[in-house]
Amino acid sequence: MLFWILVSGLSLAVATVLSLAALRARASAGLHGGADVPVYKAQLAEVDRDLARGTIGAEEAGRLRNEIARRLLAADAAQHAPAAAQRSTASWPVLAICGLAVLGAGALYTTIGAPGYGDLPLSDRIARAKELRDTRPSQADAEQQQPERPAAELNPEFAGLMDRLRQAVATRPDDLQGNRLLARNEAAIGNFRAAYAAQERVLSLLGDTATDTDYADYGEMLVLAAGGYVSPEAETALRGALSRNPENGPAQYYIGLMMRQTGRPDIAFRLWDRLLRKGPESAPWIPPIRAQIDQAAALAGVQYEQPRPDETLAGPSAADIEAAGDLSAEDRQEMIRGMVSRLSERLSSQGGSAAEWARLIGAYGVLGDTGQARAIRDEALQVFAGREDDLATIRAAAASAGLGE
Repeated sequence: MLFWILVSGLSLAVATVLSLAALRARASAGLHGGADVPVYKAQLAEVDRDLARGTIGAEEAGRLRNEIARRLLAADAAQHAPAAAQRSTASWPVLAICGLAVLGAGALYTTIGAPGYGDLPLSDRIARAKELRDTRPSQADAEQQQPERPAAELNPEFAGLMDRLRQAVATRPDDLQGNRLLARNEAAIGNFRAAYAAQERVLSLLGDTATDTDYADYGEMLVLAAGGYVSPEAETALRGALSRNPENGPAQYYIGLMMRQTGRPDIAFRLWDRLLRKGPESAPWIPPIRAQIDQAAALAGVQYEQPRPDETLAGPSAADIEAAGDLSAEDRQEMIRGMVSRLSERLSSQGGSAAEWARLIGAYGVLGDTGQARAIRDEALQVFAGREDDLATIRAAAASAGLGE
């Protein structure tokens, strides 16, 4: 309402100023005629003086008086009557234009604006997004809104195996591997409700030993069962994954999706941009990020251009080093150092896979820079702490580079 009062007041003020300026201009134009009256009166007095001095005759004096009197009457009429008439007849186009401007501005705002929509400062938008997130539908409510999925057409042999697996898990509900296998296969055939039920049993059996991957898988199954909607239950599972490993890619992607769904595209954009730049391009969350991040950036008010896909493994490979064998020793070292430097800069700023860190360690080993290779190895061991497969890759590369424990 305050917006409308301000706009209306400003429009009327501008219209008033324009109208008064036009009226003053017309009034001053009428007064120019009245300014000649004293001149004509002085001329009449001068004619009388000339007649008295005998410089003109009585006949000439009479003719001059008649001419000057005619002009005096015309000037006096212009001073009084026409000025008001000019104002009344000439001001209406100005008033009409001002009125149309006010009405046109209102009509334009009604068409392309948002009449009745309150101002939304950042604090209000954040508060509304939080309220939307806190009051969003539950997993059960979201699933009720989903259309019934047609049963997957399975190979008869595989369908028989699935039936036996379900029966086995039903008779042995505490079988951890059986539940893992059931959750994975139910998800593979699109039976996501059964999948997350089995995965929920996995988490219950594992207790505190459940990994970030276990929680991320559970959260993803919940999201898929709800048709891509991130429910409060799915968010809890995803945050459980991130509490165990803040770098879990699927969990970060789905948390970004939840933020996008609840009015915080700015947070979604930051999460997705970081994942996109970190890679690798082969990660399963990269294609959906590329499909959605431009819109998230636009909603967040960011001018954005997606980074181009990087090579899966940047930096010098064994083949690169072998190809430099025909160069002089100095040129060969310089070429390898350039490739190593580019890889090192990218890993330090954007991160990368364990294979990329291993390649960097091996490259420094080839260059004979064991001190730098050891420093990279120690940093990589911290980056991939808790991920045994990645740590094994790093340790193998360090051993090949001639580094001891």
